[in-house]
Amino acid sequence: MQPQPEQDRRRSLFGFDPEFLARHDEAVLDPELPIIDPHHHLWDHGYRYLFDEFLDDIGSGHNIRASVFVQCDAMYRADGDPDFAPVGETEFVNGVAAMSASGGYGPARICAGIVGYADLQLGERVDAVLEAHVRAAASRFRGIRGRSVWDRDPSIKGSAKDFPPGLLLDSKFREGYRRLAEYGLSFDSWLFHPQIPELADLASKFPGTTIILDHVGGPLAIGQYAGKSDEVFALWRRNLEELARRENVFVKLGGLAMHLFGFNLDSGHRDTPAPSETLAELWRPYMETCIELFGARRCMFESNFPVDKRGASYRVLWNALKRIAAGASADEKAALFSDSARRAYQLKI
Repeated sequence: MQPQPEQDRRRSLFGFDPEFLARHDEAVLDPELPIIDPHHHLWDHGYRYLFDEFLDDIGSGHNIRASVFVQCDAMYRADGDPDFAPVGETEFVNGVAAMSASGGYGPARICAGIVGYADLQLGERVDAVLEAHVRAAASRFRGIRGRSVWDRDPSIKGSAKDFPPGLLLDSKFREGYRRLAEYGLSFDSWLFHPQIPELADLASKFPGTTIILDHVGGPLAIGQYAGKSDEVFALWRRNLEELARRENVFVKLGGLAMHLFGFNLDSGHRDTPAPSETLAELWRPYMETCIELFGARRCMFESNFPVDKRGASYRVLWNALKRIAAGASADEKAALFSDSARRAYQLKI
């Protein structure tokens, strides 16, 4: 079977080079520190990254205690009402979670939390979809991810799919969004830095719904933003300062190995992967700014695997995050590496 155009697009955006990653390795730092990885995917989108592949990565030496799966258009139902197609992803991931919960694959509880997708523009009709997700995974189903990534520069792509401008402000979307609180579900938001004010408005209008901002809020460095790092950083920080005033918002610290952020960490730009010292130096200004503005109790380190695997192995990536947190107190480290994720997703572990 020939790959479909969407598979080709995903491969170009998210594919990684195992031979490239094998050219650098290092010892695990602070191997006893408990970690909940709050953002990873499982898929077979032109290349395979499923339970076995994730187990191989988390088995590289860090003390991964649990993880949260985040929506990625995997294993959607091929038949039936298309509004319910994303429930197939939850059914699939809950099976993986059940395998992990058996204890037969190690002590980590993989997919202890599941973040899925429902079209919130369905308004109140989204209730039936949310209820189907909850039936499929019970207490493991913790939230919905809403991707609203859009920029007026069409060369900038943060997803294999396209989204309209102003989605978070759309009245139909908000009709569906208000239903999340009824089910005790959170909202993961993936957007770009100029769109953060839209999320701040959403957080203000619905203070009872927990929001988790993905990938430090998407400070772009490609397309029209190339060569404008100081300007982007200043606007990104101002937008985050306003967002941080909303106590219902958490931030995920990660995703910065993606091409969008201009660090050029993949095999197309480097002969060997960057060591954790280099990654920490590159990422520190963004992650420390988030911690400064939101506090450790509302920040959580993430792997964003396998997407960030383009630039670093699982072992090296978590070493870099540990280097960034080296000066934090024990309580702050506990929050950044596990407790914030546990609270944000109400994990039962």
